[in-house]
Amino acid sequence: MSRRSRAREIVLQVLYQDDLNSETPETARRRFMAGRLKGDAHLIEFATSLLEGVRAHRDQLDEHLSKTADNWKLKRMAATDRNVLRLGAYEILFTETPDRVAINEAIDLAKRYGTNNSAQFVNGVLDRLMKTKTVGSAPPTNEQHNPETQ
Repeated sequence: MSRRSRAREIVLQVLYQDDLNSETPETARRRFMAGRLKGDAHLIEFATSLLEGVRAHRDQLDEHLSKTADNWKLKRMAATDRNVLRLGAYEILFTETPDRVAINEAIDLAKRYGTNNSAQFVNGVLDRLMKTKTVGSAPPTNEQHNPETQ
């Protein structure tokens, strides 16, 4: 596992904690990240930028993911899948990480932490998000796919 992959893994763990137990003190989360990344300043900086970015853009990310994940509500997704998608979507939409790298990293996280179907699900949603981003538009809504409404 690459060093940046390890940082993403730790960010996923913190995002999962945020999702399920938002009462954990931020100092404990920061200590957890620093400890798991063995005090490596560059990795901690990278992980912190991802974590803060996902947190800062969570509403936007959730909106994009809700529109992109047909027939799935975010709150009904497994917490692991939901947070892998948030992290991948953040990298696709707001960072310079190549889209395919962001998707592959998310798939690896889904394989490691999700169910048997998580990797395929994450791949499908993020691939669709990437394609709509490339076109320069927001992810399509279900209404846009219905020829009767056009």
